Amino acid sequence: MPLSDYDPASLPDLLPLYYRRLFPFSQYYRWLNYGGVQKNYFQNREFSFTLKDDIYVRYQSFSSQIELEKEMQKMNPYKIDIGAIYSHRPNQHNTVKSGSFQALEKELVFDIDMTDYDDVRSCCSAADICSKCWTLMTIAIRILDRALREDFGFKHLLWVYSGRRGVHCWVCDEAARKLTVAARSAVAEYLSLIKGGEETMKKVVLMDPIHPFIRASLAVVNKYFLRYALQDQDILGQKESVEKVLALTPEDILFNNSHPLIFRTVSLSKLKHSFKIMLQYCYPRLDVNVSKGVNHLLKSPFSVHPKTGRISVPIDIGNLDAFDPFAVPTISLDRPMEAEDEENAEETKENDKDAADRRKIRGDEV
Repeated sequence: MPLSDYDPASLPDLLPLYYRRLFPFSQYYRWLNYGGVQKNYFQNREFSFTLKDDIYVRYQSFSSQIELEKEMQKMNPYKIDIGAIYSHRPNQHNTVKSGSFQALEKELVFDIDMTDYDDVRSCCSAADICSKCWTLMTIAIRILDRALREDFGFKHLLWVYSGRRGVHCWVCDEAARKLTVAARSAVAEYLSLIKGGEETMKKVVLMDPIHPFIRASLAVVNKYFLRYALQDQDILGQKESVEKVLALTPEDILFNNSHPLIFRTVSLSKLKHSFKIMLQYCYPRLDVNVSKGVNHLLKSPFSVHPKTGRISVPIDIGNLDAFDPFAVPTISLDRPMEAEDEENAEETKENDKDAADRRKIRGDEV
């Protein structure tokens, strides 16, 4: 689906205006400060900036909202990532005794990327999305939100559109922020059902009896499956897609006939109730490594996606089915740049160059 009139080449001119006039610094600080739950909670939070020309600056930290604002308006990052709460100020990590700089807390996070669904969508591939395959993100949010609230008792969940092809979830409860790596891994594994890489044909294994969590997830999938799989993706309409379905379909629900395998037909009513097929096509595909690590970075809400210009906006879970990733705000402006803006933009470019020269350091790989 076509993007708006956004031109990636205009990003250096637009970012200074965005960070000076539109970025919600006050609400952003209130969220990450959590009401000052403990001393230096915000101050010990890691931020990572990706600057122009892929200059990657890790271990940024700020003493206040004002300092955060000034630095972001000076550096105009192309991307912002949020990390953990550390034992010491991240920007002083090189001065701390070896081994004592430790990640202590972070929100429990989940990352769902549409590229992980390429084997079950025919409308798009790679980074491309459309309204037909976006249904997969809607299903993922509904399944995970229900499980995190009802099965684990979490209350404070922030769902965010990534700005291009996926969604992120930030579980902000104090209990979630304090989870150990082992506990995070246990939650992630509980929620993970799709197993195996591209070479694995059957990615869903169900035990008998089916776990209540799986049954609750199936209830969500069932609401979307017929429209998504049989209409939007037309999984029984092309030779290749039919072969995939047949490979997943138990023999007892295939019509017996003498035709070659590809010409066999599948009972749609039985296919609808074939749990493994429904789950393989529609169940959330998690990047569990993002969820397991306390020190793993995740793209910040309200960050700008450089290639699409779209803002990583929170998703209203109460109006989920109406969410349209192509209708979210973009950084493109509908008015000419004013003289003051042009002057400030030029000044910002100079600051960017100076900052890059001073701090052209590469962060550790995540």
